[in-house]
Order: sequence, then C-alpha cells, then structure tokens
Amino acid sequence: MDNSYDIIIRGGTVVTASDRFQADVAIAADTIVAVGRGLGPGRREIDATGKLVLPGGVDAHCHIEQLSAAGIMNADTWESATGSAALGGTTTVISFAAQHMGLDLTQVVADYAALARNGAIVDYSFHMIVSDPTEITLRDHLPALIREGHASIKVFMTYDRLRVHDEQMLDILLTARENGALVCVHAENHGIIAWMGKRLIERGYTAPKFHAVSHPRVSEAEAFNRLIAMAALIDQPIMIFHVSTVEGAAVIRRARGEGLKVFAETCPQYLFLTAQDLDKPGVEGAKWMCSPPPRTEMDQEALWRALDLGDLQTISSDHAPYAFDESGKLSSGPNPTFKQVANGLPGLETRLPLLFDAMVSKGRMSLERFVELTATAPAKIYNLHPKKGSIAIGADADIVVWNPDVSVTLTDALMHDRTGYTPYAGRTVQGWPVIVLRRGEVIVENGRLQAQPGSGRFLPRQGGWAAQPSERLQAEMDAERNFGASLFSRAK
Repeated sequence: MDNSYDIIIRGGTVVTASDRFQADVAIAADTIVAVGRGLGPGRREIDATGKLVLPGGVDAHCHIEQLSAAGIMNADTWESATGSAALGGTTTVISFAAQHMGLDLTQVVADYAALARNGAIVDYSFHMIVSDPTEITLRDHLPALIREGHASIKVFMTYDRLRVHDEQMLDILLTARENGALVCVHAENHGIIAWMGKRLIERGYTAPKFHAVSHPRVSEAEAFNRLIAMAALIDQPIMIFHVSTVEGAAVIRRARGEGLKVFAETCPQYLFLTAQDLDKPGVEGAKWMCSPPPRTEMDQEALWRALDLGDLQTISSDHAPYAFDESGKLSSGPNPTFKQVANGLPGLETRLPLLFDAMVSKGRMSLERFVELTATAPAKIYNLHPKKGSIAIGADADIVVWNPDVSVTLTDALMHDRTGYTPYAGRTVQGWPVIVLRRGEVIVENGRLQAQPGSGRFLPRQGGWAAQPSERLQAEMDAERNFGASLFSRAK
C-alpha cells in the first residue's frame, strides 16, 4: 500500500495569522492533510529550507474583464488578470459582475460567470454591482442570486451612471439584511466631487493632477458617516472600500467603537502613493489616477496606524487596469481633461510583494499580521474560510513559498497583466513568491506560470458571520419594534 503524500513542502517556516513554526506541509489531491515535522515521503518534495510557507493571498476587490459605466473595457481578460495574480502570490480573487442601468442582474451574472469559467487561473467569486435597483432586482433577482452563492453586493455613492441615492441605498441594505448578504460600498459625496470638478474644468485646471483636488478629503468622511447611519438604521453590516484619509479612518474607528458592524479596507495606492504622483508632464499623470485619489504622507501614516489598531481589516488591490492608450485612459483623445480619464490602477501582481516589503522586510508589522491582512481576514469576512486563507489541515492547498531574501526591482516589463505599466515602477522590494500552489497544483515555479485558463474554480459563498446583524443592535431593533407595536395596540 502506498502511504506517500502527493506533495511535501519540507523544512520551511510555516506562517499563519496567529503563529509561525518550522514544519513540513503534506498535500493529498487538493487538500492540506498534515502539518508536522518529519512527514513523508511525498511523490514530489519541495525544499523550503530558509524560506517562508504562507497561505495564498486572497484579493477581495479587483476588476477583471469588466466594462465600465462609460463603456470602456478594462485591459485584462480573466486569463491575464488571474495569471498575474498567481505570479504575485494571490490564489483567490473576488471580482465584480457589474449591472449598468437597464440591465437584468441575473443575465449580467450569468454572462460574467461564462467569461470566468473560460479564463480563470486562480479560484474566484463575485460581488454583484447594483446600479439599477428596480423592484424586480430587489424582490426577485438579488435574493435568488444570493442563494446561489453571490453573497455580497457592491454599490456606489458617486459616479453619474452608477450611484444610488439614499433611499435606494436603504432599499439595498434592507434586501441584503433579509437575505444574509454583505454590502460593500464606494463611499464618497457625489455632490461635492461634481461641484469641485465642474469648477476646476471651467477655470482651465484640466491636468491629471487636478483629479486629486476634485475629490476633497471631506467628501470621504461625510459619505462614511451617512452610509454608517443608514446601515445602523437597517442593522446591516457593511464593508467600506478603499479608505484613503485620516478623517475616513477616524469615522470607522468611532463607528466600530460604538459596536456597529463596519468593516473596511485600504489599498496599496493609499499606502505607497500620494497626490504628487499625479503631477507629471502632459497627461502622463493619468497613469496614477484612481478614485478616491492618493492623498498625503500624513494619510499614509494614519492608514498604517488604522491597520495596526484593527480599524481596517484587509488590504485589497482594487485592480482596475486601463491601458495608457485610446482603449483605456486616453479613450477621449490624446489630451483629455482629468474628468475624461478612466479611473483605476493595476495592482493584482504587485499587492503582496509591496506589502511584504513594507510590513515584513522593513519591520513595520509582523509576518503573522501580513498573513492576516492579505489572506486570512478577507477569507473570513467574505466566508471563504476555512477552505481559503490559512494553512491548516482540511484547507485547500493554496500555498506560497516566499524567499524573504531576494530583491526585485519592479518594472513595466516585469508585469504580466495587460495594462502595459505599473504605477510602482522603479521600486525595489525585498521578498518574493517563488513557488505558488493552487489546490495542490504547482501553478508558478521559477517565475513561470504553468496553469491552464479555466482551471480556476468558482467559490459559492453564503453570507457568513460578517453579514449577520450585531446582537446588540438586534436587541435594540426588537425593543423598538415591540415598543411601537404596544403603542399601536393602545391607540386602537
């Protein structure tokens, strides 16, 4: 009888969100079946001596093969985006099935799922973008899709063609509460941004650097406060995407301190870039345009502090790849105003190396915290854990062997997505993923991707613990309802 494992990763330092230890990791088929010392033999053995053995990254916010509301297709296919994700150490992604005005959400999800089935190289799930919350969308389509495993909804509070108004937001929050889904929000004050943008353009301030001016920092904190108030009224948990300012982080800290179920993320562009990066000759600065825009070094430090305190729970890429040509950033011509430039930056491949360098190599945070913020916490929040996000017996064998000593200088040519550039070109990072396994299959080795398009699997998700109303607020809501009912009864 053959008692060997399929793969043994031998002699490395295994790191989880809570511990690090020297151990071998044994894999049978697609699952981790043993963690210990002296395991073996394995049909294949991977020598991880002197290296780190970490769970594959979970990037819960990335735009892949997605048509924008302005009708611009981003640069990546499912194959190119998820291939670049794998080369950067990410083995699970959650992207967006985007409903635009007039579209049937059920058909949107079906069409998007077909694209993913054909191209995905890593495992994946979807958020559903809702921009047209009609009665049939709220009553029929969303509940059915949530039951099918699409248990998170994305909404925008800004952008002319995407935003929902406050009453529509309340309808969506209530639908999510009734069906056990998490609501994720791009929260900025639309009126402030539109007002500022219009006046800048009228006065001839059209260069990319004025994009940052057009998104005043107060627009973030105001929208956060309004969103949190609406979510508290409904008692619906929310995830606030891409926090960028000191003030925004403070709003979230206060809400969580009050016991409200508010989750939040930031992104590498807000930790490593500033508004000064948009100040380039001509329209070159368009490469660094995203929404919200990068802010200041003061904001960077505040966000690192918020991550350290646990106010922000994850760091996602918000990968939104638009090529710097007429198909993407310059779709309105070679000299667009900042209002005509497609917003978004590529980042799936660079997310983990940038964060490993800053957090681990430079000593800002621990290895365990790196694992938690980039893999374990997003897996838990989006109900992918315990199969994803950790190295544990019974988990999917999504494992990355990191060499903490190798240094790599990021260049445009090094990237494997189809954007054509990286906003982090010229930065040198220490620490690099050298072997990547997805469900027990080695898909990256020696800098080469060796997995077939369509080999990634769809991950159906139910709401999980993050989508459940808080006990305290549930009790308050019940008491309020009972009090109202008793008054109504007495009035009769």
